[in-house]
Amino acid sequence: MKRVVVLGGGVGGTLAANLIARKLKREIAAGQAKVTVVDATGSHAYQPGYMYIAMGNEKAEKLVRPEKSLLDGNVELVIDTVTRIDAPGNSVTLGSGATMAFDQLVIALGSRILPGDLPNFEGEAHHFYTPEAAKRLRKALDAFQGGKIVVAIAGIPYKCPPAPLEVAFLVESELRERGLRDKTEITFLSPINRAFTIESVSDMATPIFEEKGIRLELLAGVSEIDPERKVVITDAFEEHPYDLLICVPPHKGAQVVIDSGLAPKSGWVPTDRATLQVKTIAKPAPGTADEDIPRYPNVYALGDTTDLPLSKAGSTAHFEAPVVAERVAAAIKGRAPEGKEANYTGKVMCFFEVGDGKGTLLQFDYNHPPKPPKPSALWHIGKIMFNKTYWRTVPRGRV
Repeated sequence: MKRVVVLGGGVGGTLAANLIARKLKREIAAGQAKVTVVDATGSHAYQPGYMYIAMGNEKAEKLVRPEKSLLDGNVELVIDTVTRIDAPGNSVTLGSGATMAFDQLVIALGSRILPGDLPNFEGEAHHFYTPEAAKRLRKALDAFQGGKIVVAIAGIPYKCPPAPLEVAFLVESELRERGLRDKTEITFLSPINRAFTIESVSDMATPIFEEKGIRLELLAGVSEIDPERKVVITDAFEEHPYDLLICVPPHKGAQVVIDSGLAPKSGWVPTDRATLQVKTIAKPAPGTADEDIPRYPNVYALGDTTDLPLSKAGSTAHFEAPVVAERVAAAIKGRAPEGKEANYTGKVMCFFEVGDGKGTLLQFDYNHPPKPPKPSALWHIGKIMFNKTYWRTVPRGRV
């Protein structure tokens, strides 16, 4: 029997497992293959919805489902943590002490938020990367009656790159609706030399900051939070006072991939941009081309886990999963990967809220930067509809 083990039950892990099981239906029925998902909680959360909790438009309980309910009937679910990945030895160790052997491994362990890595973050800053934090931010916004709001980013990369810009735009719209805009100064601190990492998106977003009267500060990564004086201190030693601080917390990859020697201290797993195979982190010989760096041929990574220069978003995992599924199934069947799913092209597609009931669309790949259409109500409605249909479509591979 060929054993496929998928670590993580988020978007990428769930979708990959379902697609693999679908491609190996005959082999599974004949007892020749087995697909197992290992997930720490057994629950699947729709994380893009957390922002809407903070904006008062969503309930936390509607954003979670049992992982088992989203998996193909041919996929086994093991609820346990992963404590060790032995890629050369083709096995993983679980928190229970059990060891699982694999023939093909998919690492989809996502990313971690680490508010504690920035001193005073947890006592001073609000964020929207967990349901609990999003609820606290909503309460803080409800209580806000005017003053200085700072929206900041504590480090790159982070999950859902448009999110802090979206929050800044949505908060500004809400304050106008509540009659508080004239009483409020909003500052957005970008840690890079433009509003957004992708130049074409930055070109679209920068005029929106101007139209909304949001002060945009560039090269303003968060270095320190001073709770006594209520100021954010940037890498350039500039100070920005706040009454309400909304900050993207520091992010890292899963600790287990670091401990297992599959990733550097950042936790982002070196990954082949086309095949999504995991690369070794041993220092290559001088002059070694990327394609010559050794791979683990039967170990794949997708979603937030990877070090690829792409958005850490569910959409990225959504388009990576079919490639992983095709390659894993091909290996099990003893054939070469085939069709348009043989290699990943860097495809990403996601909606971008700009406030006032409008949005736009970001669609790009490795070779084609996004060309965001003019913000309109159509794209905002598109994002709302996508959020509502997610459970019936994406994890099950229907779109």
